[in-house]
Amino acid sequence: MDGNRRWAEKKSLPRVFGHRHGVKAVKRIVKAANSLGIKFLTLYAFSSENWERSQTEIKSLFSLLMQFLKKESKELMDSGVRLKILGDLSRFPKNIRTKISEICEVSSKNTGLALNVALNYGARQEIVRAFKEMLKQEIKNPTEDVVSSFLYTAGQPDPDLLIRTSGEFRISNFLLWQIAYSEIYVTNKMWPDFTRTDLEDAIAEFQKRERRFGGA
Repeated sequence: MDGNRRWAEKKSLPRVFGHRHGVKAVKRIVKAANSLGIKFLTLYAFSSENWERSQTEIKSLFSLLMQFLKKESKELMDSGVRLKILGDLSRFPKNIRTKISEICEVSSKNTGLALNVALNYGARQEIVRAFKEMLKQEIKNPTEDVVSSFLYTAGQPDPDLLIRTSGEFRISNFLLWQIAYSEIYVTNKMWPDFTRTDLEDAIAEFQKRERRFGGA
């Protein structure tokens, strides 16, 4: 979900305004994905590298996250959305960890969209974590399926489509194992401006592509 800060800067607004409008885009796209029958949606909200940002910006992001969790939890439940967190929450404030745990627990039996939110997430760190867990369990000859079972996304299919907003042509340490055969769609739209129509355009483009997974 790239472009929040640049969106604000282009409008001569503080960065927090870009993040606020980014939250509005999250609500739009989660609702759209659920209504379109998409089964899994992963949003990269806060990377393990984002801790390098200013404390002021980080605190603003935490405040927006808490507001979102409080305001949207009922709608998520009413819509049948299941919330799952990808990443290490240990550095997050206790009130956020508690609220997230509560929503994940109560939504776990929902049957609608599975909403993954990546928080303090980095794909390299995820893979290292998986191999450390396998070493603890003395797994000496892991297969691809075994490795996948130790990732945050265990039990979920690999993504079909990776959408990158704001015209960025890089992966940025996101789901490196899982996106081995994902189709990539890049749009110049910054995340705060991303709409249901933009999501539908990305899906339409995806549907035109022939996926061979390395075969003939």
